[in-house]
Amino acid sequence: MWEASGIGSEDLLWAAANAFGGAAGVREGTCGVVTGAGIYLGLRHRTPLRDREKADAARKTARAQANTVTTEFGKAHGGLSCKDLVGIDWSDAAAVQRFRDSGEWMRKCCGYVEDMIARLYALEQG
Repeated sequence: MWEASGIGSEDLLWAAANAFGGAAGVREGTCGVVTGAGIYLGLRHRTPLRDREKADAARKTARAQANTVTTEFGKAHGGLSCKDLVGIDWSDAAAVQRFRDSGEWMRKCCGYVEDMIARLYALEQG
């Protein structure tokens, strides 16, 4: 997405580093893909705060779009929390290793990332 929107920076990757396994690895937390999409949309619509009216309009647009992709994602996948989506305890190292070894993370986690990127691209296209 950063290539399409011109917000390219490794800082974006680091900003989302703690979103893996839900916020800070708390599996009951919102999926990092959803959180990351919200952050991306905030950055995508950012505007200088000195123009209060324009900034308020941009904030409303970012929130509305975040609400749309979050709601649609939750309906499509049966929830928004890492626990609902993946079903493992991220604090259990053995469970995490089994999840990775099984390849299930590719189907689930990577699938959720791909799905959200498609939703964000759809927003861009109107």
